[in-house]
Amino acid sequence: MCADYAGPGPDYAARRGNLRSLLVENGLDALLVTDLVNVRYLTGFTGSNAVLLVHAWDTRASEDRSVIGTDGRYSAQVAAQVPDLRAEIARATAPRILGLAGEWQLGRVGFESHVVTVAEHTAFGELRTGLQLVPTPGLVEQLRMVKDAYEIEQLRAACAAADAALRDLLDQGLIRAGRTERQIARDLEWAMFAHGAEAVSFETIVAAGANSAVPHHRPTGAVLAVGDFVKFDFGAVVGGYHSDMTRTLVLGRPTDWQLEIYDLVARSQRAGCAALAPGVATSAVDAASRSIIEDAGYGPQFVHGLGHGVGLQIHEAPGVAKTSTGTLLQGVAVTVEPGVYLPGRGGVRIEDTLVVREGTPELLTLTSKDLTVVD
Repeated sequence: MCADYAGPGPDYAARRGNLRSLLVENGLDALLVTDLVNVRYLTGFTGSNAVLLVHAWDTRASEDRSVIGTDGRYSAQVAAQVPDLRAEIARATAPRILGLAGEWQLGRVGFESHVVTVAEHTAFGELRTGLQLVPTPGLVEQLRMVKDAYEIEQLRAACAAADAALRDLLDQGLIRAGRTERQIARDLEWAMFAHGAEAVSFETIVAAGANSAVPHHRPTGAVLAVGDFVKFDFGAVVGGYHSDMTRTLVLGRPTDWQLEIYDLVARSQRAGCAALAPGVATSAVDAASRSIIEDAGYGPQFVHGLGHGVGLQIHEAPGVAKTSTGTLLQGVAVTVEPGVYLPGRGGVRIEDTLVVREGTPELLTLTSKDLTVVD
């Protein structure tokens, strides 16, 4: 089992304080937060209905004037999880909170335009609150990119649960010819739960033989056979934080082409990991890894970006790809996951979750990346 984290918990007030500074920089009086993941990040609330209004007025004051809204199902939960904020209980949560913003004459109020639907935006306008609603995509996500000590410890625990689960399957001989992709995927998921996971990060991928050439293959009744590559892409959730790891094994003695492709992807993956550092452009990290595969003549068979941020969501900022913009920051958690896919034959992907540090990045997924041969 994963050990419980013994350090300090999240400082939600400090997170909201950082957001208020961003609001001032963007000339906003407040931000209406409707994305439930962002509400959780800023308050700790985990219910399925919530709206948060974060004020910018009190950037120099000790009082946090933010208010959270939810419905009657969560009255007790919001009181327990968010004791430091005023809570508004209403069936129509967003209208209640926007109504308060109008009464307080806040003026320019940002909203999360990347998650608000057209119908919701129309309804906001029909409230006639006198507010100027300003599209402000990605402000909270900008803060979420850099992980604090608590978040990194949750990521470590999630990665440890996944590492231990795969080790269990190998030790128990559950990965073998004659079993199906679906059987092994379910075994792997239950093993993650046994090691402390509260959920799985996404639908577990187990892809054998020719199916390993499909980047996001869904497990089927396909039976594993001697000579197959078997690709595992999976993760655990601990404390709301997701891990992500891919390992590719081979059943029986590997052939020359399998050794060649595996070695190529392994070298590419090492180069991508080594390129991670504060101040490095995300596109440059992708290029460091991708150029090795391209130089070997397999560029067209590397069909996706190199990686992505990971945290409260399995895919979050920053993206690490050819077309990505921006640079890495200290404390950002990302994946590095190059792959080569040969349709009809098989494919290899190797993926780790890492934290960007000065010098060497911190590796969170510790399962060996040497080619594992299962007899």
